[in-house]
Amino acid sequence: MPAYQFDSANYLDQLVPLLQELDAIEQPTAKDVKNLLKKYRKPTGGYFAKDELVQAYRQLAGTHGLRSLQAHLLHLLQMKPTRTMSGVTPVTVLTKPFPCPGKCIFCPNDIRMPKSYLSDEPGAQRAERNWFDPYLQTYNRLQAFANIGHSVDKVELIILGGTWSFYPEPYQIWFIKECFRALNDFGAGRDGRPVVSEHYQQMQASLEAKGEFAPSDDPTKNRAATAKQQLKGDELLESYNQVVSELYVAPERRGGFEQYQSAEWSALEAEQRENELAKVRNVGLVIETRPDNVSETEVKRIRRLGCTKTQIGVQSLQDAVLTANHRGHDVAATRRAFQLLRQAGFKIHAHWMANLHGSSVTADQADYDLLFSDPDFKPDELKIYPCSLIESAELMAYYQRGEWRPYTHQELLTVLKHCLLATPGYCRLTRVIRDIPSPDIVVGNKLTNFRQLVENELEQAGQRSQDIRSREIKSQAFDPDAAQLSEIVYETSVSQEHFLQYQVNGKLAAFLRLSLPTKPSLIDELTDAAIIRELHVYGQAVELGAQRQGKAQHQGLGKKLLAAAQATAAKAGFAKLAVISAIGTREYYRQRGFQDGELYQSCIIAPHEK
Repeated sequence: MPAYQFDSANYLDQLVPLLQELDAIEQPTAKDVKNLLKKYRKPTGGYFAKDELVQAYRQLAGTHGLRSLQAHLLHLLQMKPTRTMSGVTPVTVLTKPFPCPGKCIFCPNDIRMPKSYLSDEPGAQRAERNWFDPYLQTYNRLQAFANIGHSVDKVELIILGGTWSFYPEPYQIWFIKECFRALNDFGAGRDGRPVVSEHYQQMQASLEAKGEFAPSDDPTKNRAATAKQQLKGDELLESYNQVVSELYVAPERRGGFEQYQSAEWSALEAEQRENELAKVRNVGLVIETRPDNVSETEVKRIRRLGCTKTQIGVQSLQDAVLTANHRGHDVAATRRAFQLLRQAGFKIHAHWMANLHGSSVTADQADYDLLFSDPDFKPDELKIYPCSLIESAELMAYYQRGEWRPYTHQELLTVLKHCLLATPGYCRLTRVIRDIPSPDIVVGNKLTNFRQLVENELEQAGQRSQDIRSREIKSQAFDPDAAQLSEIVYETSVSQEHFLQYQVNGKLAAFLRLSLPTKPSLIDELTDAAIIRELHVYGQAVELGAQRQGKAQHQGLGKKLLAAAQATAAKAGFAKLAVISAIGTREYYRQRGFQDGELYQSCIIAPHEK
């Protein structure tokens, strides 16, 4: 791994005895760590930060009489363990601000950000500090996770920001190529950040010398920040695409960004090949787009980019509501998008909004039920975003005219309780409230822990959600032999879906999404094939090939699920099993008999014996 900024050599007199005492405790606890930090302070009298202790332990393990790196100690020192408790390390990066095809009245218009994002959201702030550069964002996020004790061997790349499908293809290829290059460099101990940063600094100096905009940490030099204060209401709405084009697109052409922020397919494919066996591998790649931007051509293109999951803005399944909110597409577009994505094997991560202009509590409840009862939909994952009023959104004018109001606390509670109870066991509710900083919300709910309030209400009534997130085994120890296999079977308009799951005392340890197509595939290599759309083993993320006693990962559950999938597919009459593998999981599937295709991996399965 790359060298970390903290140098333990400067504090050996304190750190060595601290770690020796910790290493000698048979079953150390968080309290033991706290007491040792108080006992062994820095020479200046201050305490060692926990991330410094993590880095020191990594540097000193195996020296000065200390044992080699012990997984249980590293896990104990780890900060924010829930970040990687789902089995992978999520790395979120944002694309640059860019014109958007949508005119949604609820969408913020912060021209420092890609459409719908706000500049004071944590992820957006990280992106802006890094000039929205994919290499810098990815590398620095990996460094931050590693510094606080997390394994970063298995990374899910989540690319957010605007409508992905609307960005130029050369930019898309470059963006993902640079993300992969950061993964590969970080794992190999290479650090390209100084070179990348210097490039942006030179371009910024050139643009500022011309009096043109360039991203800057100094708000007095940021024309976008100034422009945001000058544009309000309808003027801002009408000007977003124009101003973003002026501030980000046109100067880039003059300053050289356009040439720099582009790449050929061959460059991306080279980084992908390296990542197949890299120390830090990509095990999932997510983009977000609009339903009306999903076509057969687009589906094949994002698959070639390495995408395995698509976040898609459903928002509402009521045409009247979509029209009232100027969404720009109808429900038929959403139906088609779901069908195309599912036929290609993608995981579908939908966004759905309550409290939109023109809807109501009862209409929202009915709309949510339709999301899981209509065979055209049934998403695999879901973000529930009750509408929040942001000053820069066109919705502000509707509120001021009395045409829209936010739900009361009780109304929102009623809708969300219904949603949690109506979510089937094959779907994961990744978010229930969007984490918008409360100062940005004009009126309405400002509680980011509203999901917890809903769950508490359900618990008091003896009820609970059965979605995946509520059932994950997380860091709990368990006996692998006690895991029981079961399945949830449901029909869609293009397939029969089998959600195969291993549970221990009601807790989900692993699952596999198997699709048995009922309509011809739009991709030749998927013809007559059953498709594995996702294989996921839960538990704290551990290093590739490692094993932690009693934890879900690396207990053979993935292999057992693959065998169950083959048996299910064979019984249904399929002789071929394909998988929409991520770049970093290709080797895993090769070792289990899958052969490489152009966009997928597949294997021949033995016919079912009656």
